[in-house]
Amino acid sequence: MTAPIELYYWPTPNGKKITIALEEMGLPYTIHPVNIGAGDQFKPEFLAIAPNNRMPAITDPEGPDGNPVSIFESGAILQYLARKTGLFSGATERDRIAVEQWLMWQMGGVGPMAGQAHHFLTYAPSMDPPHDLPYAKDRYKREVGRLYGVLDKQLAKHRYAAGDFLSIADFAIWPWAMGWQGQQQTLDDKPNFKRWLDELAARPAFVKGAAVGAELRSATTTDRKAQEILFKR
Repeated sequence: MTAPIELYYWPTPNGKKITIALEEMGLPYTIHPVNIGAGDQFKPEFLAIAPNNRMPAITDPEGPDGNPVSIFESGAILQYLARKTGLFSGATERDRIAVEQWLMWQMGGVGPMAGQAHHFLTYAPSMDPPHDLPYAKDRYKREVGRLYGVLDKQLAKHRYAAGDFLSIADFAIWPWAMGWQGQQQTLDDKPNFKRWLDELAARPAFVKGAAVGAELRSATTTDRKAQEILFKR
């Protein structure tokens, strides 16, 4: 029997990438909540496996050569799990190149830009004192819209992000893209993007993976202590 993956997790888009992947791959896992609003990410035992104090991170008791391995950075975790299982990374070298391109596109573009858009549109105006910065709000909202337009064009040609096969690139992009309303985006001019969002939202593994830890979320927009920890450290 496969030993469960130890997943250090909080229900954010980056965390959901991994629960979705684990569900799609059929790998057993155990959740260790890392309450980022309470500062758990700064605890020494977490920093020992995730030195950048960001979740998610995993420990696989059955790592390379059967020995345990710990991994941080969601993209690196997805690539590791794909290699471990032989799933969702493409069947050919060209497929694998496409998957890596779109995975890096998410890691370097959609994640950071959507995260900043959400911060300046939702969190910053609710802080004490409020930070309502029209330039920042417009800059990040526009860039997220541009990125989703790029994906819409790709999805006009292919069923999924990297081609006509489901991959870890989809696992990485979808949890961020599902926040399009909070990022003040529209789907009216992105029919292919909308089709992809809806198709993945109907997959049982996406539903189950995205729901993991939903009860753990707190109202960060009104929790001043959490804001101090998240945004000022």
